[in-house]
Amino acid sequence: MDDQQREDRPQEHEPHDPQPEGHQPEDQQPEDHELTIESPQQYKALSHPLRQRLLLALGGQPATVGRLAALLDSRKGTVAHHLKVLQEAGVVRIVETRKVRGGSEHLYQRTTRRIAVTERGAGRDAGPTTALLKAVAEECANAPQEPVLVLRHLRLTADQAARLGATLQALVAEADEAPPGEPVHGVLVALYEQAAGRDG
Repeated sequence: MDDQQREDRPQEHEPHDPQPEGHQPEDQQPEDHELTIESPQQYKALSHPLRQRLLLALGGQPATVGRLAALLDSRKGTVAHHLKVLQEAGVVRIVETRKVRGGSEHLYQRTTRRIAVTERGAGRDAGPTTALLKAVAEECANAPQEPVLVLRHLRLTADQAARLGATLQALVAEADEAPPGEPVHGVLVALYEQAAGRDG
């Protein structure tokens, strides 16, 4: 796709800092509420595997372009471009700008801890979901320990599916988190009805 090819081209400079020079750093933790993805710009921003991986990487502490590029084995210019797209969509923000030799260095962070995609609507495609699954697949492939990956198909009534979904969401939401410095783990939970529906 032409837009995606254009977006993948590396750029030599980091995004322009929209904050005035010497601004005070913002709170360096994502806000503890859910951001609902609704606009076409937000859908487009989430429809790229590298941008999904950037969001996964920014789930904890803020990071610079250089740190993210090293972590994701990507070029700084490419990372800077994709961060700008995420920033313009409102899912990533600059939390601090520091003076470094030769210019400024930005620290990026997600705007919220949780991001929710709205129900399928007019004009919506599977782009964000596909990009997320590709990003998770890359994360699993590079994980230092063998990941836990289970796919099971169950016949469920609507009530059973609703209860299972609520249980899974609560399990993740209530999980205890270790102090900073411990390894970050990704948790992906999915419950969906197969498109084929009921089998006879």
